[in-house]
Amino acid sequence: MNSNAATFKAKSTIRASDMEHRRKINFNIKKYNDAVPKGKAQFVNIMAVREHAKNTKWNAIEHLDVMLERFEKNITARGAKVIWAETTQEALDAIGQICKTKNCKTLVKSKSMVTEEIHLNNYLEKQGIESIETDLGEYIQQLDGEPPYHIVTPAMHKSKEDIAKLFTEKLGVQEGLSPQQLTLVAREKLRKKYVEAEVGVTGANFLIAETGSISVTENEGNGRLSASFPKTHIVVAGIEKIIPSITDLSLFLPLLSTFGTGQQLTVYNTIISGPRQSNEIDGPEEMYVILLDNGRTNILADTKVREALYCIRCGACLNACPVYKNIGGHSYDTTYSGPIGSIITPHLKNMKSWNHLSYASSLCGNCTEVCPVRINLHVLLLENRYESVAEGDSAVAERVAWKMWKAASLSRRMMNMANGNLKNKVVNNMFKGWTKHRAGLDFSPKTFNQMWKEREKQN
Repeated sequence: MNSNAATFKAKSTIRASDMEHRRKINFNIKKYNDAVPKGKAQFVNIMAVREHAKNTKWNAIEHLDVMLERFEKNITARGAKVIWAETTQEALDAIGQICKTKNCKTLVKSKSMVTEEIHLNNYLEKQGIESIETDLGEYIQQLDGEPPYHIVTPAMHKSKEDIAKLFTEKLGVQEGLSPQQLTLVAREKLRKKYVEAEVGVTGANFLIAETGSISVTENEGNGRLSASFPKTHIVVAGIEKIIPSITDLSLFLPLLSTFGTGQQLTVYNTIISGPRQSNEIDGPEEMYVILLDNGRTNILADTKVREALYCIRCGACLNACPVYKNIGGHSYDTTYSGPIGSIITPHLKNMKSWNHLSYASSLCGNCTEVCPVRINLHVLLLENRYESVAEGDSAVAERVAWKMWKAASLSRRMMNMANGNLKNKVVNNMFKGWTKHRAGLDFSPKTFNQMWKEREKQN
């Protein structure tokens, strides 16, 4: 077992038996489950909408090179600068150079999973730059020194009491503040940083090829402030975020909000098409868009797993997954957790080191059922398992055991041999992982085939 798999197993074992953790996460997921049907009510035919969204993303990903070049051409025409980053280090170097040029001491950052992917905050801290998370959930996690727990709701695993205690410890406020009071404390702290910051960083929910625009959707307004207050705005986005047309937002924005939070539409939806123009009175003086590959072309090249790039990062599959609801987001030890994270992480990083994630699934198919763009998530998890074994990443003992199982399963004579106690002993002693947390398998003294033959003889 590699070190990543051992860490995952240790963390998930601890979390799965933590009843207080399970209570908190299930409480918050229940609120989500109660809200989503209300959001879905806005669609006359939700299945047709999801199918249309999938086809639109299929078109974008199948023509990714053309779409990205169109985006670059259109946004550079309005004064933005596009930087292509193949790796994490290239993206960090580009951001570091921009910050150095701007003599940046303070940077404000809105919620962005892709900047978590490249560990931007750690990099900036080493450069002596103060990087402030301005999304409330991300700010809470930053205060606690933790990565986001969930793609959409970073502090889902914390109760209001946990957050009040954290604010008292880290910010020195009085104990027992209400959620409203805690929000006002964070607002007071963060508003000052927008004015001080030389650089603002955002992600992008969508990149629009037709107009050369980025679309940012949020509920707090911090993304809009991070993009407009500082003189320099840096966008970091994965290349898969591209969509063909601005009219596609009328499809994707309600879909993302419904499956992400249960809202019909998020509170703030912003379209940015470059830095401040000569006829405009506000906005950043300069804008940079960093288009990040970082392993995404590995997924693109794999025709069977390619549809994982359709993901719009709503987090619905995490909320539906029985494994995630038991072990939580931090057990995965990756930026992207849950079913979608288990699919893309081995391709973004290394299959051999991360193949264990694709086995962390019951294959119940609930993730596929709730995906707004109808990605066949449980099928892709199986595909990852197959690719891992095909690459030789399984143990010799495991391969031998499955070959024996296959040979026995294809032979009626062998299947009819040694029924009952002998078969129980062989199987239960061989598959230790099964019996560690479950009762032993109990085979019938006779197979159905044998009982059927005996019945036919009697008749």
